[in-house]
Amino acid sequence: MENSCSVCVTGGSGYIGSTLVKKLLEKGYVVHATLRNLGDTSKVGLLKSLPNADTKLHIFQADIYNPHEFEAAIKGCEFVFHVATPMQHDPNSTTYKDRIEATVAAVKSIADCCIRSQSVRRLIYTASVMSCSPLNEQGTCYKSCINESCWTPLNLSFTYAQDYSLEYTIAKTLAEKEVLRYNDIEGTKLEVVALACGLVGGHSTTVMSSVPSSTCVIFSQLLGDPFVFEALRFLQELLGSVPLVHIHDVCEAHIFSMERPSMKGRFLCTSVNPTVREMSIYYEENHRDFKLNDKF
Repeated sequence: MENSCSVCVTGGSGYIGSTLVKKLLEKGYVVHATLRNLGDTSKVGLLKSLPNADTKLHIFQADIYNPHEFEAAIKGCEFVFHVATPMQHDPNSTTYKDRIEATVAAVKSIADCCIRSQSVRRLIYTASVMSCSPLNEQGTCYKSCINESCWTPLNLSFTYAQDYSLEYTIAKTLAEKEVLRYNDIEGTKLEVVALACGLVGGHSTTVMSSVPSSTCVIFSQLLGDPFVFEALRFLQELLGSVPLVHIHDVCEAHIFSMERPSMKGRFLCTSVNPTVREMSIYYEENHRDFKLNDKF
């Protein structure tokens, strides 16, 4: 398939980003992919090894902590996939006090870049299901189901919340609210889609240099890592279950959101919602070579 339009993917070397870039290249799109550091030869090499990369892929250096750098990558594109998110705070930053500020500022800057470009029709934001908690404002009970009307209360404390997980949850929730606000701005033609993705797993078909963090969380009961297992328990505490989704379904949802004639708003992207206990039972029944510790 040959497609003439150009699209931008921020965070192009990550788990979701590289798989999305690969699928877009296979469909014939011209892809502008961003990386934090073009000197990282392993990540650059990963992208350049993808099918059609020699003729269809353009790689740009851009860092969330310097969001103006995305301007060049976005220029001339019709669609932008904002996948990148800071996983660690840059201690050298004099602009942002933490990654919450950096995440929110970046999504605003990228949305503004899309508007200034006068070419971008739609911005698709890779959000997280962690922004969709069905807990009430007091944290005393869950609503009957999770849907697009659910927003995570940010004033609660949690038994299993590590500082890292809690900061990530706040950052993704505030950033998603901010980017969706652009759908309400009068006089702009930019459409914004937010895909609130569950915990992502599955074989990506791209050669990653390390195991994705979400995969480690999914398999934390098998790996016997108590620190990572706490993240799984926090997810259940926050949402009442563990929403899971395959990497290919996530990327197909992104592409679907791009290829519709018109689309905007917030959409959940998950496949199944087991509990932590149900996951452990599954592992015990299907992976007998692994011995689960009782605390998992």
